[in-house]
Amino acid sequence: MNPGAPAFADLHLHLGRTGDGRPVKVTASGAMDLSRVLETARGIKGLDLVAVVDAAAPGVRRDIDFLVDRGEMAPLAGGGYLTSGGLGFIPAVEVEVGAGSGGSAHLILYLPDRTSLEAVSRWLAVRVANPHLSTQRVRSDPAELAAVAAAEGGFAVVAHLFTPYKGLLGRPGAPSPAALAGDSYLPAVELGLSADSELADRLPELASLSFLSNSDAHSLGTVAREYMALELEELSLHELRLALDGPGGSQGRRIRANYGLDPRLGKYHRTWCQHCARTAGESPPILECPLCGNPEPVVGVLDRVMERSGSAPVRPPAGRPPYVHQVPLADLPGIGPATRRVLLEAFGTEMAVLHRAEEADLAGVVGEDRANLIARARRGELCIRPGGGGHYGRVVKNPCRPA
Repeated sequence: MNPGAPAFADLHLHLGRTGDGRPVKVTASGAMDLSRVLETARGIKGLDLVAVVDAAAPGVRRDIDFLVDRGEMAPLAGGGYLTSGGLGFIPAVEVEVGAGSGGSAHLILYLPDRTSLEAVSRWLAVRVANPHLSTQRVRSDPAELAAVAAAEGGFAVVAHLFTPYKGLLGRPGAPSPAALAGDSYLPAVELGLSADSELADRLPELASLSFLSNSDAHSLGTVAREYMALELEELSLHELRLALDGPGGSQGRRIRANYGLDPRLGKYHRTWCQHCARTAGESPPILECPLCGNPEPVVGVLDRVMERSGSAPVRPPAGRPPYVHQVPLADLPGIGPATRRVLLEAFGTEMAVLHRAEEADLAGVVGEDRANLIARARRGELCIRPGGGGHYGRVVKNPCRPA
């Protein structure tokens, strides 16, 4: 790590296959094996710290063993590993668990080493249908999972908190993270692609928690579509835990900033009616279709939060880092694969293009129009048509027109 420089972190990456070609996360790209994910994260995206959330699968554990035994990844005293290319790696496990009122939610367990990973894998093996696949339904509850992670030297967080179907607060009447955790501590919640800190801070029950912005990448191209800038002294699990100790962190470690999609780009931001194939444009909350009266549309994250919070003002707690809206290069119209290759050849990584390159330098490489587009994306000046019902929002050409 460079002293004083933030560590860019994406702590929710999936693998589609093991190194020998066996399936892991069935909805993830087959191109995503451990080696290629690590190479992409460091060499193309410019990340400093990642977590792969399928690490309990026996085939992935073998891939980790292979890299460690070959000297391509070395354990850190504070937990986690450092690759030969300087990338911090934390083994993690995403699971689905019952979460009150007949619903379910996803949790992520972050673990320090191969020994703890093997212990959690054994614990899961008798509680899931198929231990070789990722994100299995576990016969357990959030409090027990958090306690299991803590017993193995790790910790648990809630994944994509607000999204319908598998987000803890993605349905009406869902209990808060604190209520589900009981005496077991969940230090943070992952917001998901359709929410940001301002939206989440409408709920006072989340004031004591850190907010994570991660990609939940199922393809190499979506790695680092959301990420965080962290202030750490080492790329280890222990340092990460300190950074997540409340909204402002602990002992000088903290989240400096969250970088994520404008929530309107997320695929569940607004309510969507399956019958009308329409994303709501009316003022939230929209809980039934205003056109056809459908009482069970896919309720959007914005609408669900507004239903839960009412007209309560946004009151972020002290220490809450800024949330910077950002559009990935791949989502910018006119920035296609050929242009991205030219940018990477000139500036090295996507982090360099998004954070460090001056607009004049960008213009010298890809022309003034594309450089201006990237700069406007940085400043949050692009026109976006909101997503909903599993359909991503998109950047559209100005002038903006109502959906």
